[in-house]
Amino acid sequence: MILQPLAQVAIYALILSRVLATKLPGTDDRYAYVIYLMAGMTAWSLFSELLSRSVNMFVENGGLMKKIMFPRVCLPLIVAGSALVNNILLLAAAIGVFLLIGHMFTLAYLWLPLLFLVNVVFSLGLGLLLGVINVFVRDVAQVMVVILQLWFWLTPVVYMPTIVPEGLKAFLQFNPMYHIVVSFQNIMLYGRGPDVAGLMGVGAFGLVMLGLSLMMFRRAAPEMVDVL
Repeated sequence: MILQPLAQVAIYALILSRVLATKLPGTDDRYAYVIYLMAGMTAWSLFSELLSRSVNMFVENGGLMKKIMFPRVCLPLIVAGSALVNNILLLAAAIGVFLLIGHMFTLAYLWLPLLFLVNVVFSLGLGLLLGVINVFVRDVAQVMVVILQLWFWLTPVVYMPTIVPEGLKAFLQFNPMYHIVVSFQNIMLYGRGPDVAGLMGVGAFGLVMLGLSLMMFRRAAPEMVDVL
């Protein structure tokens, strides 16, 4: 979970920063693109891991759910906790790289706990909803693999939002991960605060989705055990 994102950063940085001579606006740091990529991958890795594991968590733990009586809500909490630990380790590795290349901390890093919280709430809300549906419609997990790949390229992790055509920039605002990823990049590269309004919108949407997912999970739990 740590080496794969770091390897992706190295590949993208080599191809786009060196071969295509990609330049970032607002900075003269020669390592700016590497920092930009690592910030975006830190945000995306938590989302993709949490969503992918949440979609399959009930199917993968079907035997456990049928044989042992325990609070079923523990499963999404365990998935969220382990994904968060993995992402914190990835963040620590990214910070280590930043220190090696001379990129210093700023007070803006104090915003990171809020960004992690919003990311987890949104990812878990969506993942829990899809996880319940996946018990009854097993194609959901396979479809989500494709959707995640498309979603990655619709989010400015590898490229800058400035290269998006003007007619399409408005659609970025409807992508929840756009606000999270750009906030990580603003903090870790530019040392400035996140898009608070965008984060509040994503957080509110995530809370609503999480509440609906928990209600759906409680009502469907008996039938889920029978299907599994």
